[in-house]
Amino acid sequence: MNIAFVINQTHKEKASFTTTLLALKALQRGHSIYYIGLADFVYLGQDQIAAHARAVHQIEDITDCEELMDKLRSTKKERVLVQDLDILWLRFDPVLDMINRPWAASMGLQFAQLAQHSGVRVLNNPKALVDAENKLYLEKFPEEIRPKTIVTRSYDDVKQFFDEENHKIILKPLKGSGGKNVFLVNEQESKNLKQIVEVICRDGYLIAQEYLPNAQYGDIRFFLLNGKPLVINGKYASVHRVQPEGELRSNIHQGATAQQAVITPEILEMVEKVSGKLIEDGMYFVGLDIIADKIMEINVFSPGALPQACELNGEDYTTAIIEDLEKSTVKKEIN
Repeated sequence: MNIAFVINQTHKEKASFTTTLLALKALQRGHSIYYIGLADFVYLGQDQIAAHARAVHQIEDITDCEELMDKLRSTKKERVLVQDLDILWLRFDPVLDMINRPWAASMGLQFAQLAQHSGVRVLNNPKALVDAENKLYLEKFPEEIRPKTIVTRSYDDVKQFFDEENHKIILKPLKGSGGKNVFLVNEQESKNLKQIVEVICRDGYLIAQEYLPNAQYGDIRFFLLNGKPLVINGKYASVHRVQPEGELRSNIHQGATAQQAVITPEILEMVEKVSGKLIEDGMYFVGLDIIADKIMEINVFSPGALPQACELNGEDYTTAIIEDLEKSTVKKEIN
């Protein structure tokens, strides 16, 4: 198969990323991979979509993710017809381009929809991703699995919510990722509440959520494939991310450590409640962020931490994903 990964920009990709490992495993199984940046698409008219892509067709001289990234960065771009691809996998983070390239994510989704219309399999479904571009997507799922939440740009709204939640809430950007501008506001920090609201709202709306006491123990990143838990030999693709002492954010690149997660029947029951809509929306590969009995976020663009899940559980989830793609992707007929 020809598998293309749509990323923000090649120079921002890292060997440690889930995308890199997926690409490496695809190469190892005999597929060709393509990296397409959000600025690399071309509309040629008459429903023809192309892209300036960096392509790798053979695994020779590539033994690990570091070597794959070196190879990609040194490979000259070539223009390819998107219709010649079997899979266009959207693995970019809209937030990374929100300030300097505000057009990038929306154009990437628009080109992806054109590709989908022409018969290319696009992951995740770009039409649904338009509605899932910020954290309000979580509000479309059952209320009992979500933390209490408001979305606003008004300090007065936040203050009222703060009082209702016994003076302890989480504040973060509605459209954000990677733990940037995430604040825990309690009684001691209340004097800074207005300033925090102003900082977050510089870039748009903010989301205020109830504080869950179990957040001090980190969260669980739990992976779904086709709306179902990704599991091998009874081990669920998941990571317990534990933040350093005094740190609120449990993002691994913010210093959190990855530990093996304990997946309880209650977690699986909660996951089952979101499964149907994820399948209906065409969300092929998803990462849930779970604290206790609540899902804090549904990551549908470029969920990470899969390499850590593979290492901690001793299972090759990445190969399982590529194998599933091989079985489920209909090959184009050769005329």
